[in-house]
Amino acid sequence: MPDFAALPMLVNLAIIAAGGAAVWWAGTRLAGYADDIARITGMGSAFVGMLLLGGITSLPEIGVSLSAGFGGNADIAVNNLFGSIALQVLVLAIGDWVLGGRALSFMIGHPIVLLQGVFGALLFSVAIAAVSVGDVAVFGAGAWSLGLFVASILFMWFISREESSHPPGWEAKRMPDLGPEADPRDVGLREAVRWTSICAAVILAAGVVVSQAAEAVAEQSGLGGAFIGVTLLGLVTSLPEISTLTAAVRRRRYSMAFGDIFGTNIFDFALIFAVDLAYDGPPVLNEVGVFSQVAAALGVVVTLFYVAGLIERRDETVGRLGIDSWAVVTTYAAGLVLLFFLR
Repeated sequence: MPDFAALPMLVNLAIIAAGGAAVWWAGTRLAGYADDIARITGMGSAFVGMLLLGGITSLPEIGVSLSAGFGGNADIAVNNLFGSIALQVLVLAIGDWVLGGRALSFMIGHPIVLLQGVFGALLFSVAIAAVSVGDVAVFGAGAWSLGLFVASILFMWFISREESSHPPGWEAKRMPDLGPEADPRDVGLREAVRWTSICAAVILAAGVVVSQAAEAVAEQSGLGGAFIGVTLLGLVTSLPEISTLTAAVRRRRYSMAFGDIFGTNIFDFALIFAVDLAYDGPPVLNEVGVFSQVAAALGVVVTLFYVAGLIERRDETVGRLGIDSWAVVTTYAAGLVLLFFLR
């Protein structure tokens, strides 16, 4: 791995852009192969969105945050996760715009998606409490980060159990306005798994390279690791979600789109424990402060806006976006301004 700090900032920005392009290439193909796996195995699209897409599209966050943790940069490690989680919720507004004409949250007929959003907001709230009261070391990490890991695993288990309680095709019967599904492709399970693995490897490798270049940009620009973690790194590591979500919406797999975003967020909270293990120092949540709390609070608010949209299911749009998406966009923009002054 080259010494990115010795490279000019423009070169590092070009590396970040190239890594982002690689992530986008892999992400656009990932949704299609995940759809194939869901069709062949009979698993629900919401569950596949959470487990498969959510896990794989978390790989950039794994690469970035673990690399920053091993490098002793707690600001980037934690704020990349918090920033990515909040930004990924904003990504749903992009899917809303791609759909156009109808609110994306109205097209969801599966309660599992609502559960995913509620669990994500709960994990955000726990993270805020952890940063507020401080963490204590347990088993080489923090007790709060261990609790977040255990809670994330339990939530994913509970969601998988709920998904299995509904027969295949249940959502389509409940929601006749979902529209025609995309035509199934002539792809076997082995081929779908192989290409899914290739896409996952590209996403992970690009995430590691981008993390190193972004750390250098944080120093060279003077913006600081916390703000870079929430904004630039959050954007680049959210590219898989953007690409897979837009592809899922175009294929009319709306529950898969929401499941990808909310599922990725649950995975990312589990990663805080892994970062804690990688970080050579006190519990990593003790190394961050008000900035991280505000970033996490922003994630709670934007997540709950979509939870409210899923409950209300108002089929009303303004400028191609649903009311809940407009609330998320404006709140996120205001939150970024606040974070800029807190950096």
